[in-house]
Amino acid sequence: MIDQQMSLRGGAARLPVRPRTGRFLVLAAVFVCAACGLVYELELVALASYLIGDSVTQASVVLSVMVFAMGIGSLLAKRLRCHAAVGFGMIEAALALIGGSSALVLYASFAWLGESQYALVGFSLAIGVLIGAEIPLLMTLIQRVDRQDAGGAVADLFAADYVGALVGGLAFPFLLLPMLGQLTGALFTGAVNAAAGGALVLWVFRRDLSTRSRWLLILVNGSVIAVLATATVLVDDFERAARRAVYGDQVRVAVQTGVQEVVVTGTDRDSLGLYLDGRLRVSARDEYRYHEALVHPAMNGPRARVLILGGGDGLAAREVLRYEDVRAVTVVELDPAVTRLARTDPALSELNGHALRDPRLTVVGADAFPWLRSDRGRYDVVISDLPDPGITASTKLYSAEFYGLVAEALAPDGRLVVHAGPLGARPQTFWTVEASVRAGGLTTRPYRVTGRYAGFAASPDRGGGDAREREDWGFLLAGPGPVPQPALAAGGPVPRSLGGRELREGARAAAEARLPGLIPSTLIHPRYWEDA
Repeated sequence: MIDQQMSLRGGAARLPVRPRTGRFLVLAAVFVCAACGLVYELELVALASYLIGDSVTQASVVLSVMVFAMGIGSLLAKRLRCHAAVGFGMIEAALALIGGSSALVLYASFAWLGESQYALVGFSLAIGVLIGAEIPLLMTLIQRVDRQDAGGAVADLFAADYVGALVGGLAFPFLLLPMLGQLTGALFTGAVNAAAGGALVLWVFRRDLSTRSRWLLILVNGSVIAVLATATVLVDDFERAARRAVYGDQVRVAVQTGVQEVVVTGTDRDSLGLYLDGRLRVSARDEYRYHEALVHPAMNGPRARVLILGGGDGLAAREVLRYEDVRAVTVVELDPAVTRLARTDPALSELNGHALRDPRLTVVGADAFPWLRSDRGRYDVVISDLPDPGITASTKLYSAEFYGLVAEALAPDGRLVVHAGPLGARPQTFWTVEASVRAGGLTTRPYRVTGRYAGFAASPDRGGGDAREREDWGFLLAGPGPVPQPALAAGGPVPRSLGGRELREGARAAAEARLPGLIPSTLIHPRYWEDA
């Protein structure tokens, strides 16, 4: 319990403001500091999900480490209660510097060291300790301002803290992220944090400070704000240097859309690379191998109406539109910026054969899951060209419920094709997708295609450091009834890299590698993380 006798002896007489005004200012500082603290927390979760992947795991790591560290910070703050004013001022300066620079350092660690997990844990721990130390010191300060019972002080402090957290939580996705971006948003938040903490101590509690402490706080807070301001001025240069470290020297387009970061590298169609949220989606060197293996086996049969889920780069559509008897193609892509880039970028539009300008093609900007729930069309072919199931946001698009919706959208003799991950490196993921497709009411035929160029991870998030992962693509051909062995359509266009022999061998190799007894992934129980 807070020592009320200390607050009564200290009294409000030494303060330069009336007790009610001082109490309001302390609570206002609590509000601002709580908002800043939650922004730091959300910033770490968002950036870690982008850099490392698997947002559920990253959120769990950040939240659990930070809450644990807050408990440590509360215990350590007991030693500072005798010097609550200067202690709070120094803690806020440290929190502003560490929290404000956290996104910058985390991105630098990823760009130049290739590893950001340790930096994530370190920042979560440090920020949590500093946030945890705030409340005990603020309890002491508010008792210094106004003669109030401990229960009332706790209620006021936590009310201001929770409302501040609400504002910070809403400001991050709706204001800071779209207007300033991740790096500048964190730096700005740090500057606000330092200004609020420093102003409270240097004005309201200035008579509690010695001359030396006062000048120390002015110097420290001024230095922190200056460092953050300098970093803000240089953040564009930093981003360009970091992108060069991650993507090479030929970054041509780099834009943060409302969905993801989109980066295009290369000077022409033969050197093009398309990255979404740091993951290589398309390499011009071998993308045709993936897209031919994805599309052409599914086109063996009726194919007048084709639905492509994902595939905003237009490369799957390019292969579909090579069939003259295709009457209508619908592409459902979550990020309109990707389809816009595929239509207007000279190198990418040349690579996709200007498919998005074909009059037979219609682009829909939507999430594939709710779109399928509302669509009443029937399709001869459905092509699932979606991000990897290991990315948490995409897990629902590899669930049994999702494939149930696809089954309803298929014509009676229609076919679905799914890229289910590299069969050699991630067999459990592949066969979990297969089990989920069957749970959705479809019959499956697995097949694999080898021959990927080493070092390239063309297609949606399909690469990795494992050499086995770069050797093959694994696919599932599925339908409402019996599905024949994967084959090319008679009289159809001839693929550059795919033949009947390769498909037969790929189907036999996939059948021999089957893992029986795997449980389907569902919305309630996603299972793809188990193949980590």
